[in-house]
Amino acid sequence: MGAQEDTALVRRGYEAFIAGDMDTLRELFTEDAVWHVGGSGGLSGDKKGRDAILAYFGELGSRSQGSLKLTLEDVATGDRHTIGVQSNHAERDGKSLDQRAVIVFTISGGKVTEALEIAEDTGKLSDFWS
Repeated sequence: MGAQEDTALVRRGYEAFIAGDMDTLRELFTEDAVWHVGGSGGLSGDKKGRDAILAYFGELGSRSQGSLKLTLEDVATGDRHTIGVQSNHAERDGKSLDQRAVIVFTISGGKVTEALEIAEDTGKLSDFWS
């Protein structure tokens, strides 16, 4: 797969996430994919396997009572990684979260094998989700 295909895959993943389309998301990850979430909050750590990644996505929706909104700002693809730049908004327990994040995707064979989620402020993010 080339840069155009990897960019299209990441854009398709964002569209599916925003639409809540877990079936499409399931197709985009390898069974043994890993999603890394930085910080020290309740949702931090590695999500190992496609099912754990999808459960994490569901937890984001559940903890925010469906208020989580992502906006994809840009996608850039290099030789080894594809990067999604996004802005996030969510509300929870009287608190709100507004910040940008970057997700670094590793893609092989037309599927995501690894993702590294990097938040603008991991402390604020950890506090919000804990």
